[in-house]
Amino acid sequence: MALMQRCLTLTLARHSRLLLRNKLALVHCQQSAAMSGLLINQPKYAWLKELGLSEDNPGVYNGSWGGSGEVVTSYCPANNEPIARVTQATLAEYEETVQKTREAWKMWADIPAPKRGEIVRQIGDALRKKIKVLGSLVSLEMGKIYVEGVGEVQEYVDVCDYAVGLSRMIGGPILPSERPGHALIEQWNPVGLVGIITAFNFPVAVYGWNNAIALTCGNVCLWKGAPTTPLTSVAVTRIVAEVLEQNNLPGAICSMTCGGADIGTAMAKDERVDLLSFTGSTHVGKMVAMMVQERFGRKLLELGGNNAIIVFEDADLNLVVPSAVFASVGTAGQRCTTTRRLMLHESVHDTVVERIAKAYKQVRIGDPWDPSTLYGPLHTKQAVDQYLAAIEQAKQQGGTLVCGGKVMDRPGNYVEPTIITGLAHDAPIVHTETFVPILYVLKFKTEEEAFAWNNEVQQGLSSSIFTKDMGRVFRWLGPKGSDCGIVNVNIPTSGAEIGGAFGGEKHTGGGRESGSDSWKQYMRRSTCTINYSKDLPLAQGIKFE
Repeated sequence: MALMQRCLTLTLARHSRLLLRNKLALVHCQQSAAMSGLLINQPKYAWLKELGLSEDNPGVYNGSWGGSGEVVTSYCPANNEPIARVTQATLAEYEETVQKTREAWKMWADIPAPKRGEIVRQIGDALRKKIKVLGSLVSLEMGKIYVEGVGEVQEYVDVCDYAVGLSRMIGGPILPSERPGHALIEQWNPVGLVGIITAFNFPVAVYGWNNAIALTCGNVCLWKGAPTTPLTSVAVTRIVAEVLEQNNLPGAICSMTCGGADIGTAMAKDERVDLLSFTGSTHVGKMVAMMVQERFGRKLLELGGNNAIIVFEDADLNLVVPSAVFASVGTAGQRCTTTRRLMLHESVHDTVVERIAKAYKQVRIGDPWDPSTLYGPLHTKQAVDQYLAAIEQAKQQGGTLVCGGKVMDRPGNYVEPTIITGLAHDAPIVHTETFVPILYVLKFKTEEEAFAWNNEVQQGLSSSIFTKDMGRVFRWLGPKGSDCGIVNVNIPTSGAEIGGAFGGEKHTGGGRESGSDSWKQYMRRSTCTINYSKDLPLAQGIKFE
């Protein structure tokens, strides 16, 4: 009996070891299959590793890399295949990162502005060296065409160049004092920690606008990119971190915490975040603004846009057609400055609609990283659903489909660029910003009517007219013209240069980024009076004796 039990025990042990080996082999096979299913492991996408990316990437940087939160997979919108994974930040890791970032500010703020500008110059040069491969990542992960991906990185480079010059020019005026023996000056100082929350559609450029200017002004940065473009956030942060480390500076000067709404909410409510720059939808932006305002914090909002091109009877249609097509189809309608309303004078309406519809049919649709492609996919499957819902609403409200209107039968999130006519200027769907390539064409009679229609929507980001009438141009630029932050003439609503201040009014949020005097958003102003005399005269001639 003992012998039989011993044999049975040995048999069961061998069986258990066999089951364990089979289970381990199965797990290994599953892991291998999962890894081989990632685009990063395919030879075609081996260039991703040039950016320091791997199958699994840490989503926290504060001088060292980490992350122990939720693991998210980034998908390619052109085929909905997984690219790689990123481990997001926990709230505890966010807390640690804020502490390290604020500690890093103590050193950064003491560095003279021109020396800070030198670091920003090096960041720009580092981006130049990676511009093609980083642009390819933007194209792969966001879905915009390759030339736009590279152009977005170029924006960051350009803003770095701008910020370098700014580092030797920041300053306030010396004002005339009414009191003898007194000097009246303005002193500008950094706000401290700038939190930067960016959207999926410009996962590099918007961070660059904020980061380069904020650094030059003497601030440190904490970045939370969009949850659907985490690989771009990691890749950009690796480039910036390398520059800081090479200069023996704390990496926490430019920190990053990948995450979702929990991290964004923490940033909005955190009194240690001296300025919160938020780019995203008006709906979310309003919630962010209320949380920041509740603590009397500073905010910089770049929200939605329901942008219009107005075409008058004297317009050069050879400028109008390519401008309208670029501004409505570019980035598959996913720019905040995308043209969503095209207002045509009744005398040119039919001609312009016919020409634009013909041009739409010639737009080359394909893989975004193919250099010949002009139009790629929407970013997510949810955007495809929004596209279909908007078209259905437009039909119900009296719209006529001129072209497009369908989901394309191919892998990825592809939809046809769409033109809809016949809607009232104040139809609910016309007043709704839908982040997809749908162009609503409206017919107007008078200048007053067109200007009023431009201004009647809630947002006030970008606008443009096409005309040769110089009187009309200056009425458009004047107090009774466009109420937008970007007011153009004979060019599209999209494609802004970095030298000007970028932003809009009303529900667009009122923030300004990039050029002009946008740097003032990242600094605090003190009015300083210095008495260098031996007397104590009071202002306004007051005697207190």
